[in-house]
Amino acid sequence: MTWKTTLKTTAAVVGLVATTLHPTFATETHEMNEEQKQVMKAIETMTSDFQKADYDKVMDAYEAQASVVFEPGKPVSDPQHVRQGFEAFGAMKPVFTYAGHEVIVEGDIAVHLAPWDMTGTGPDGQPLNMSGLSVAVLRKQTDGSWKMVIDNPHGQRLIPQ
Repeated sequence: MTWKTTLKTTAAVVGLVATTLHPTFATETHEMNEEQKQVMKAIETMTSDFQKADYDKVMDAYEAQASVVFEPGKPVSDPQHVRQGFEAFGAMKPVFTYAGHEVIVEGDIAVHLAPWDMTGTGPDGQPLNMSGLSVAVLRKQTDGSWKMVIDNPHGQRLIPQ
């Protein structure tokens, strides 16, 4: 092995270790285009309606057969069960904060990513704190609005190999 190959290998390992031990997050800001703003508005409106316990409006944020993951690894698609999931979760009086947002739009499909924290009250009356990574897929509707097709607030969960 030449010294150049050794140097490149060492630099790659140091870079890998450094990123693993000290993750970095994008701190630059950029102006969202109009489609990204509309996707953000759809997400923010749904979150606000959920925190107000307006489940009719929450359900309007989703396509009819959307999948929502209330429990990691167990998506629900039946609209009646989705509504029941929101009502049960809403009983905890959740308040969400987001660490940031990423919106990617390609044609009539969008992906929204956001790390979140939630505080609430558990069924036993004790304070509840949760966090995760929201991954939502939205589709642009014929009227120009955006609705969620997949909503997974447990996007940090990976399936073991």
